[in-house]
Amino acid sequence: MLFTCSLLWAQEGQPELTKVGTYKCGRQPKQVLFSPDSKYVIMPLLDDKGFDIFSIEDKKIIKRINPPNAAKLGFAEGLFIPEKKSFFVSQMTTANIYEYSYPDFELKRTIPTGGNWSKFIAFSSEKQLLAVSNWVSNDLSIIDYQSGKCLKMISTGAAPRGLYFIEGGKTIISLSFDDGLIEKYDVESGKQLAVIKVARGAMRHIVLNKACTKAYVSDMYHRLVYEVNLATFKITGQTQVFNNPNTIKLFKDRWLFVSSRGPNNKEDYTKRSPENGKIQIIDTTTMKVIQAFEGGNQPTGLDVSPDGRYLCFSNFQDENIELYEIK
Repeated sequence: MLFTCSLLWAQEGQPELTKVGTYKCGRQPKQVLFSPDSKYVIMPLLDDKGFDIFSIEDKKIIKRINPPNAAKLGFAEGLFIPEKKSFFVSQMTTANIYEYSYPDFELKRTIPTGGNWSKFIAFSSEKQLLAVSNWVSNDLSIIDYQSGKCLKMISTGAAPRGLYFIEGGKTIISLSFDDGLIEKYDVESGKQLAVIKVARGAMRHIVLNKACTKAYVSDMYHRLVYEVNLATFKITGQTQVFNNPNTIKLFKDRWLFVSSRGPNNKEDYTKRSPENGKIQIIDTTTMKVIQAFEGGNQPTGLDVSPDGRYLCFSNFQDENIELYEIK
């Protein structure tokens, strides 16, 4: 463990962050997720055998979970479903998602997605459906939660990633990384209902406000975060951020935290960046960046605890996470 304590000053009314510490984890932490009770941080590991569990109370990793086929690596994204007392994690190399019980993290089942290179997972409570984006097969798997059966595959733009069910689970938004698309589909028919295309865009992550009237989308290529009006399905605002914005998270329905990986290595984007990444905070009422601070090498995953007390993000190349207290 590397420990530091520093205060990041903010103007009155803005989030005030105090660094708690930096903590080592497994190789290539792709995402971080707080548990529903805010007691733990979960880190799916892209280049390691499963996911790590970090205890907020103990300030250390207390367990490594090795799902089936762990030796094939490729653990990309996770999702807690509190109503099911479940945690899901995706494995790209097998196109499986694994369901674990929470809080004991016992394996419940393995669900094949039927796609290729499965990444992001979304859940509709209203329809009791899971959706998984498949990066290589360019489609979404729509899965019945109860049976684990894949009901249909919805063809999308190239390299789909971020997903969000809207309108009571009747429709779903899918982000195409390679085609620069924000797409809206009818879940039942699989028909595309609306689309936003950004030339040379690389859409990665999407979050919604509580009223489900606005979406925020990160575009890695253009270094932008977009505000999307969901009624008109048009971009209504945008904010320039640092190189390669990855994960975004809304705090108190106003402050948007953004992890930006930093500039690519000239030899290969998968290698260490020549400059550390940044965490920035956007005030969504003005779509202006109001705070920024340096992360480690390639900040990637990012989350805010459900109780609003902590921010955590992963540094992909440093193999660690950073924890901050929010006031």
